[in-house]
This record gives sequence, C-alpha cells and structure tokens, in this order.
Amino acid sequence: MDELILQVNHLSKSFGSNLVLKDIDFSVSTGDVISIIGASGSGKSTLLRCINLLETPSSGEILYHGKNVLSRGTNAPEYRSHVGMVFQSFNLFNNMTVLENCMAGQIKVLKRGKEEARQHAMEYLERVGMAPFINAKPRQISGGQKQRVAIARAMAMDPEVLLFDEPTSALDPEMVGEVLAVMQRLAESGMTMLVVTHEMAFARDVSSRVVYMNDGVICEQGSPEEIFGNPQKPETIEFLSRFRK
Repeated sequence: MDELILQVNHLSKSFGSNLVLKDIDFSVSTGDVISIIGASGSGKSTLLRCINLLETPSSGEILYHGKNVLSRGTNAPEYRSHVGMVFQSFNLFNNMTVLENCMAGQIKVLKRGKEEARQHAMEYLERVGMAPFINAKPRQISGGQKQRVAIARAMAMDPEVLLFDEPTSALDPEMVGEVLAVMQRLAESGMTMLVVTHEMAFARDVSSRVVYMNDGVICEQGSPEEIFGNPQKPETIEFLSRFRK
C-alpha cells in the first residue's frame, strides 16, 4: 500500500475579509501525480503556497508523515527540502550560473560538500537536458530552459514530493512542450507530484488523480477518466466544456 505523505485537514485561508480557501481536505500518497485544475482565482496556487509554508493558513492543519507542520518549531527550509516547489516565474538566482543555482540549496540547507552538490546537480541537469548550459547565467537561456533548470534545482534536493505552480504559464507556446515532457518523465519515474496546471492534456494523460477547484473549495476529484470522461458536478462540466474540441 502506498504511504501517506501529506494530509491537509479543514484548511482555510483568508486575505483580510477575502476567504480564498474554504475547509479543504486532501491527501497525497507515495507515487501520486495529482493535477489541480480550475479557473484563475479558484484558490489553486494559494493551496500550493500553504502546503509549502509560503502562506500561513488561517485554520486547519497540514500533516507531513503525521506531524503538523503548522505547529511551532517547524523548520520551514528543512521541510521544503522534502516538499519542493517549482514556480511559475522560475525564481532562479540571476547572479549565479545554471550549475550554481542547482548547488546553492544543497550546500545551504542540506549541508552537502561542494563536490557532492556538484555531482548531484549535474545528474539532474543531465536528466532535464541542461548539462550543456551549466556555465550560462539565467539571462542567457530561454524561458523553457530556465524552467528545466528550476526543476533540476528542486530535484537536486531529493524531495519526497514536488509541487508545481502553473510551471508552463509564463512560457511561450513553443516552449511548453519541452517542460511538460520533463514533467511526464518525472511522473513515469515514480516521483510524487502535485501540479497546478491549465494544461488539460497533461492532467488527463499523466495524472493519477485530478482535483477540480472552484471558488476556494474542492468541487470534485477522481481519476482522469472520471473527471474528464464523466464529471458529476455542473461546475466541473461547465469548466471542462471550454477545453473540449
């Protein structure tokens, strides 16, 4: 049986009087590839940012292997080394080379030596096809290449779960495919992934589970066959009708 890694219980998040997440219950087990879909403003990215502790939930709990990471005493950088995140806007360090970007977190957070960090970074840069660019600075490479570096950087931390926050939405259309191909290979390798995405073909073809969010709540979730082939809720049906050819 797959091991339960993350459990979100009764999670809510408000920004002032604006309630963005309402009583979210949700779990992630080993090997899950979960796509979170929904209209802009439905709370998808906020949910991911709460799970990664970039936002503090207003109420509820987030359990990582049964321990509530919202309780006092949680070491956020150490937790994030296990639950990594790939951002929409890459978030690379512009003053560092591609290789240095992939080494920095390993040295600072995991306390790896430079040579070990370098070898580990190279392994993942090769996997995403970015080994020829190790001496380039971010400004010298394309958006798709930057996102592939960001994925390698997150993977070099050996995370147990990788969160993707709309990883292709800042890319030119011709670069989307190269990033989705890397993500598909990661999924096939058994990486546990939680992906906020507008790429419906990826959600349908690569996910083990699809979660449809609407207005701050999980409206419906199930297998890709259930959500795309036989959605139950009117909101889901209406949302997906925009993507049907």
